[in-house]
Amino acid sequence: MFSKLADVESRYEQVNLQLQRPDIAADQKQYRAYMKELADLEKIVLVYREYRTKSNNLKASKELLTAEQDQEMRELIREELKELEADVPALEARLKILLIPKDPNDDKNIILEIRAGAGGDEASLFADELFRAYAHYASSQGWKVEMLSYSEGNVGGAKEVIASVSGESVFSKLKYESGVHRVQRVPKTEAAGRIHTSTVTVAVIPEVEINEVKINMNEIRIETMRSQGSGGQSVNRTESAVRVVHLPTGIDVKCQEGKSQSSNRERAFQILYAKLQQIEDEKNRKEASDARLEQIGTGDRSERIRTYNFPQTRITDHRIGLTIHQLDQVMSGSFELLIDPLIANFQAEALKQQTSAGQ
Repeated sequence: MFSKLADVESRYEQVNLQLQRPDIAADQKQYRAYMKELADLEKIVLVYREYRTKSNNLKASKELLTAEQDQEMRELIREELKELEADVPALEARLKILLIPKDPNDDKNIILEIRAGAGGDEASLFADELFRAYAHYASSQGWKVEMLSYSEGNVGGAKEVIASVSGESVFSKLKYESGVHRVQRVPKTEAAGRIHTSTVTVAVIPEVEINEVKINMNEIRIETMRSQGSGGQSVNRTESAVRVVHLPTGIDVKCQEGKSQSSNRERAFQILYAKLQQIEDEKNRKEASDARLEQIGTGDRSERIRTYNFPQTRITDHRIGLTIHQLDQVMSGSFELLIDPLIANFQAEALKQQTSAGQ
């Protein structure tokens, strides 16, 4: 671990020097890339330097305690030792987590897709509620949510919601939300008070740069149409909605929330690029030899990941066996109650595999 940390610190110093060069400062693309790398390295280097300082202080304090005769001074040294003996292992644990190989998509913005599944109207109602809960969580993180497409259900709610979420480390926090979300509750239309079970499918797709994916425009069909009413917004009477179909894969993207046909076309292609890259990423993961990492990384949407039980105000995440009774808080946007334990769990799994690989 310490040889890796020394390499990280050395690279940090190199990048700092590069940023001082006039030619780098003049090249905005290069400059931004170096600044991004510096920020990532700094998170590790600052902790490493604190760890190193406190480790040296711990060693020096132990030696001082052995040599010191004055009882009052010995008591002060013991107090300092107590703090250092707690801090050093905690910093070491943080460093191990920081050295876990980073998902290259972690810093990316995302396309969030929520679709009503089994359960008819009740599924549509929950799809809309779940989207609003994610939007509240995004707001608490300082992220921006932009609606791209919204298809209303028969009695309200949403058959499908597609939105972009942009901000700092969006994918790293929301990537574990992909999958089937099951809801159990008594519908408002149920006179007998029976609990119904419905499902909603969530997909979290990292956005990609246009130059990352190659598309043959001869394999694209583009249609324009009138936008339909969505989420209480006024209906756009012009043919500004855009539908893009990728013929080889059958991927069908519709975007209608923008104010113009050109903006909807641009966003539709952005979603298409992201979906094509996701297909390529999943293909590469399936070819990987480590089955466990494949399972963690794919976020298989056919997998039931979570159950929301409204009568018991209970949420269960089936992947890590987590159960909490704070459903109201989560549906108000406090998704950190679920996301933080998931991140901690998968970091622990990655640490285990890293340790095993190093043995």
